[in-house]
Amino acid sequence: MVSATGENVMTNLYDLSVGNYRRVLQSSIAVMEKGASFFAEQGIDLDDIIEMRLAPDMAAFPFQVNSVRHHSLGAAKGLLVGEFTPPPDLPELNYQGFIDLLTEALAELDTVKPDAIAAVEGNAMYFRMGDFELPFTTENFVQSFSLPNLYFHATTLYDMLRIKGVPLGKMDYLGKMNVGLPES
Repeated sequence: MVSATGENVMTNLYDLSVGNYRRVLQSSIAVMEKGASFFAEQGIDLDDIIEMRLAPDMAAFPFQVNSVRHHSLGAAKGLLVGEFTPPPDLPELNYQGFIDLLTEALAELDTVKPDAIAAVEGNAMYFRMGDFELPFTTENFVQSFSLPNLYFHATTLYDMLRIKGVPLGKMDYLGKMNVGLPES
């Protein structure tokens, strides 16, 4: 893969996309589970969390969770067909239902094969919303649209729980990092 500056990069599209999607889904699930335990200990009604917004003009908790799902599993599916659209509306779910939604997304994401993603490297990719369209390559879609949106909504989800007192730290948000050095 070639970077925006024209340099060769040792990352493939599967690791860049699905690898990061998996990590963010896993950490979002863990953050929500930690939140559920905290709220149960504190006697806080989980329905209050579902209705919350960080600001009056920001989307509520369900949209943040659905967006984490959509900008991970939905983005991986979009890569395979060359098109990504806004997320469909969800049925009304309770807090555990949102954890289950992300858990199911992670399980489905695990069925996406590296060869399938490798086959679309460098292909055209479009974000479409009604008549509006943004053209990308698959790599540029992941780097400049999909991952920033995923991180934004995962951060907002984290912040919503944190502001309600859930004892979360940066490591909860980061999840399992890809650490290690190349073999000599």
